[in-house]
Amino acid sequence: MGISERKAKEKEELKSLILGAARKLFVEQGIEQTTIRKIASKIEYSVGTVYLYYKDKNDILHDLHTQGFKQLGGEMKVLMNVTDPMERVKALGRLYLQFALENPDMYDLMFSMKAPMDFLDSVQKDEWNEGKATFGVLKATVKECMDKGHFAGHQLEPLSFAIWSTVHGMASLHISQRIEGVDLGDPDTVLANAYKAFVMMLEQE
Repeated sequence: MGISERKAKEKEELKSLILGAARKLFVEQGIEQTTIRKIASKIEYSVGTVYLYYKDKNDILHDLHTQGFKQLGGEMKVLMNVTDPMERVKALGRLYLQFALENPDMYDLMFSMKAPMDFLDSVQKDEWNEGKATFGVLKATVKECMDKGHFAGHQLEPLSFAIWSTVHGMASLHISQRIEGVDLGDPDTVLANAYKAFVMMLEQE
């Protein structure tokens, strides 16, 4: 391994170390209480070293946010092997809910927290590429459904957004413990039955 390759490897390892520490602190202490100084202390490096790799805390949040979308996107790609687009839509919804429930803090960062979007604003980047790619998978699948005669009378983008926002709402209400708050019963059972009800509505379109 040459000098440049070794330096690149060391840089990626240190970035990974910073992100791992930041993620742990965000979960344990919350975003507001997590500082660059605490992240540096966690990995036993200087504050200046962290700033060599990241502009500020929002920059770190955005990198974590991107990691989450890569993970979700990789799992969603597997479902492209499902040939029936209607079955694929239903499977995408189940996978999305499973991802949210297994990774609640990452999900909150990806879809609820404003900080990663603030970073995009700070670098004057209008495109949310990670979100566009994930939504694109759903939209392409809904279009295949329409091409096969499903969802007559609907428009592609509004319907795709309605499906996404419905499943997102279910995930968010579960993660934020709002299901328990209205005493609907066991949250996992409520969520599973609610998704089944939503699928039934999709199948009737």
